[in-house]
Amino acid sequence: MEHTLTTATIELRHYGHDDLQQIRQTLLDVHADAYADEMEDEFNQRFPWFVDHWGGHPGFSCVIGYDEDEPVGFAYGAPATPGREWWREHVSQPPADSSTFSFSELMIRPKWRKTGTGERLHAALIGARPEALAVLLVDPDHPKVQALYERWGYEKVGNRQPFPDSPNFSVMLLQLHLATSGQNGDTA
Repeated sequence: MEHTLTTATIELRHYGHDDLQQIRQTLLDVHADAYADEMEDEFNQRFPWFVDHWGGHPGFSCVIGYDEDEPVGFAYGAPATPGREWWREHVSQPPADSSTFSFSELMIRPKWRKTGTGERLHAALIGARPEALAVLLVDPDHPKVQALYERWGYEKVGNRQPFPDSPNFSVMLLQLHLATSGQNGDTA
């Protein structure tokens, strides 16, 4: 039976670096549900390392959505180290302000997909960022996900394979001052 949910009941809670130990298991549990059919993949098995890596950054920022007390999804990232904006290799003319927020993860549990929750989490995470740009990587084997980010204002600028066993991801950039005007009601 298909289950339809609304996002009116989804509460968004914000967390930072100091909260990682409190939220770590929640992130791992959401990931395990979201990727239940793909957990044999070695790259997916390294998710706890990614949580610790990003969460260890002092500027780590995370938003978790809850339906009552049940976590439904999350979005997280951290500011890029100034001068180490790896996305620069994909653009011919970097902007004057290249401060960047690295948008690392957006994950929604299957029961809450296509409810607008992904868009709400994304907007809550990047809405008040002081950086000029947001960057993310998208697996090109998921064209619907890439199209969703394009509807939210991201532009594909190249490809990057950060790890030997990772996909050759699409590199996508968003000018943050355009982020709120790019919201058009599409849902994730």
